[in-house]
Amino acid sequence: MAQDSPPSGTGLVASLHLAAHPGEPTFPTPRARAVTGRGLLGDRNYWAGEGPRPRHRGTGRASGVCDITLIEAETLDALALEYGITLTPAECRRNLVCRDIRLNPLVDHEFRIGRVTLRGLKLSEPCARLEQLVRPGLIRGLLHRGGQRAEVVHGGTISIGDRIHPPPHATRPPSPPGLAR
Repeated sequence: MAQDSPPSGTGLVASLHLAAHPGEPTFPTPRARAVTGRGLLGDRNYWAGEGPRPRHRGTGRASGVCDITLIEAETLDALALEYGITLTPAECRRNLVCRDIRLNPLVDHEFRIGRVTLRGLKLSEPCARLEQLVRPGLIRGLLHRGGQRAEVVHGGTISIGDRIHPPPHATRPPSPPGLAR
């Protein structure tokens, strides 16, 4: 799938990973419970505190908080082809590895995975910590295609093989110049 094209339909969850604590390796799981405003139960990013989740991390943390992280399986394939870096789905440290769908266009939009509704918050750009935990060269290879961070709007169970449904406007081709939508 060309990296510039919008999603052409539904994608699917190819693999699902959690890590109990920050910095620990992720482990595969066949399903996970997505909890509205909190994240994936049992994951390092799960908000177990009282009240709403804070929107920013503490001092020195570059990225904001999120409930779930996602990346395209095609990005991992391209990383191996273009940079010679083979990264397993667990090593990429994203919760969901998705196939057959572009994630970047879903930022600022709600989309469904099975019966769960997520809202794309922002791109999940690679960081020095990821390189430190996994291997050198990842920042350059994953720049602007490191996936996205999302929040759980309506919770439920996410399982491997669940279909990912983008919003209808994200699947339409752009209108010709001068035509209103």
